[in-house]
Amino acid sequence: MTTQPTPQRAELRRSNKRRLTRRRAVGTAGGALLLTGATLGASALLSPAGAATAAAAWPTPTGNKPVTKTIEVSGTYDGGLQRFYGSGDLGGDGQDEGQDPIFKLKDGAVLKNVVLGKPAADGVHCSGSCTLQNVWWEDVGEDAASFKGTSSGATYNVTGGGARKADDKVFQFNGAGKLNISGFQVSDFGKLVRSCGNCSQQYKRTIIVNDVDVTAPGKSLVGINTNYGDTATLRKIRIHGDSSKKIKPCIRYTGNSSGDEPKETGSGPDGTYCKYSASDISYP
Repeated sequence: MTTQPTPQRAELRRSNKRRLTRRRAVGTAGGALLLTGATLGASALLSPAGAATAAAAWPTPTGNKPVTKTIEVSGTYDGGLQRFYGSGDLGGDGQDEGQDPIFKLKDGAVLKNVVLGKPAADGVHCSGSCTLQNVWWEDVGEDAASFKGTSSGATYNVTGGGARKADDKVFQFNGAGKLNISGFQVSDFGKLVRSCGNCSQQYKRTIIVNDVDVTAPGKSLVGINTNYGDTATLRKIRIHGDSSKKIKPCIRYTGNSSGDEPKETGSGPDGTYCKYSASDISYP
């Protein structure tokens, strides 16, 4: 004989069923959240190291300072993030060779916290070892900076800062020694660094580019002369907006001292002159 449930028992069963259904729904949602978190964690672990690094924001100048005569620097010059721009005889912003710079640094000088506006003439000249710290070029003139020391022990350090709108070169390496560029950013440019291909006096030059953000359009990062023993080492380079990989990281040339156009002989890593591997260049 089957006993029919009372109305109270039937309602109790329905209530228990609703609670069980809710517990299952909560458990499913919790599992989904755990799975999502695990997936996000795995994605973060699998992401390229350079992809998470964003270029620093460009600074807002604290004021404007026209420069009619080259500022010569010995010791340390802190510009307080003012915008310096050429005026009068320094009012040119073309690609003519032989322009005077906004700043000329003596051996061992430090230039920091400076924004170079337009027109920027020939930017900054280093007569010997120098440090450019947190220096920004809003619109590169002939070159952003030229390194001219003649000692093989000269060291030029560019730390932080950035440059944009360089029709040709950002950094011109005419002298001897070692150039270190780190924590820098560049966009809309021709070449980031060029070892002089046809200077009347040639030297061996060492170039190290590390932790740099590059934004297309651009042509090349480094150009070196193998016949003078130049080397370029690239590490942690992030190239943005160049999915077709048109920007060449390192180009090799045969330089000369006669003023002739140097001959390009190759590009890409070779372990001797262009020192980097595929893992040193990322395309976030």
